[in-house]
Order: sequence, then C-alpha cells, then structure tokens
Amino acid sequence: MHPSVFNWSTGKDSALALYHILNSKNYTVESLVTNVNQNFKRVSMHGLQEELLDVQAEAIGLPLKKIFFSGDVSMEAYSEQMKDLVTKLISSGITHSIYGDIFLEDLKDFRESIHEGYSMELVYPLWKKDTRELLEEFIDLGFKAIPVCINADKLDPSFLGRIIDNDFLKDLPEYVDPCGENGEFHTFVYDGPIFKRPVGFDEGEKVLRTYGTASNDDSKSWDTRFWYLDLIAK
Repeated sequence: MHPSVFNWSTGKDSALALYHILNSKNYTVESLVTNVNQNFKRVSMHGLQEELLDVQAEAIGLPLKKIFFSGDVSMEAYSEQMKDLVTKLISSGITHSIYGDIFLEDLKDFRESIHEGYSMELVYPLWKKDTRELLEEFIDLGFKAIPVCINADKLDPSFLGRIIDNDFLKDLPEYVDPCGENGEFHTFVYDGPIFKRPVGFDEGEKVLRTYGTASNDDSKSWDTRFWYLDLIAK
C-alpha cells in the first residue's frame, strides 16, 4: 500500500474521493492536508472556522496537517511553500498525494507544476467522472453536507445551509454544475460512511463578501461576490 496524504477541503468532493481511496486498499492515508487562511483562521475558499475543521478531522479519525497562508499570498509564494511541503512529505516517506478534483484542467496543471521534478505521484479518484452521477452517488451513500459558500452571481443565498439531497440537485439551475466544480458552491460534510461520528454544529450568520482582483492579474475575469454561512462547532 502506498503511503499518502489526502488534500482535504472539508467538502463533498473530498469526502467522496476519500471514501473511494479508503475502500481501494491501495493507499494508506497518513494525514489530511488543508490550507488555512492564517489571518482569519478559516479554511481557504470554504470559509469554515479552523475549530470546526479540527472537529471534522477528529470525527473522521485521521490526523490533520494544516498549511497556513496569508490572505493575500501571491501565487509565487504559495507555490514555493507547497514545494517545501512536498519535499518534507517525501522525506517522511510519503509517495502519493490525493485530490478530489473532477474536471478543471488548469487546476490539475497547476498542481502538477508544483510537483514537477519530485518523486511524488498525484492521484485523482474522481477525475473526468460525470458530476451529476457523482452527486447522486454521494447522496446514495448516506453522506450529509450543506453549502457554506456560494457564488452570489450564480446562486440565490437560500441555497446556503440546505441539505445536499435529491431535492437540492433538482432545484439547481441548469447552468450550475451539480458538484459546483466551476466554483458555484462549496460545502461542509458532517456525516457519512467515512465518519466515526457526526459533526455537531450550529448555524451562524449569512454574510455577503466582495473581493477585489489582484492588480497584476489580467488573465481572466474572476468571480468576486460570495455568500458565506458561518458554522459554529458544538
């Protein structure tokens, strides 16, 4: 079995990918790895409080390694820090790094650029699979999750906090990917077959945040408005 780390986002794609990895018998997951915004003590992109991330990892029963980045970290600094991490992981005996990505080629290319020249192999259990079928599988397996971040230009804030179930899937607009793979929504998973116990939490406030784009970035038009649902660990 290959000693591995699993790049954990706290959301449904990660949970489903981890489920398949744990059942494949080809890998030993030595730890989860999660990026955390050190300024706000929250999971990058998903906005989940660091404390709830800790509780979630404990409920899954796997060690958690947190990688702290400043809120305004540059891509160059991010890449260098991740390369330092890869070096340390390889020296500790890790041979594989696992991701829950589905079809974003540019993101996959970026991950591979960070690992270029290193002996670590990247694994994508969900790569190129149909996203509607993946979400249906997620639901059928008994996972429980809610959206905690949504793109304000793609979804109504009423989707925040809704249980990810067949009704949720049916109500998604046609232009929204069923797994939110284009960044339409991000989720928090709190129960399911990879959990030893459910994660307890209370729902807090809903907040709309608007972000500016980097002044030196003219490569694309970034989405800048997101709704967040704050969750508080019980």
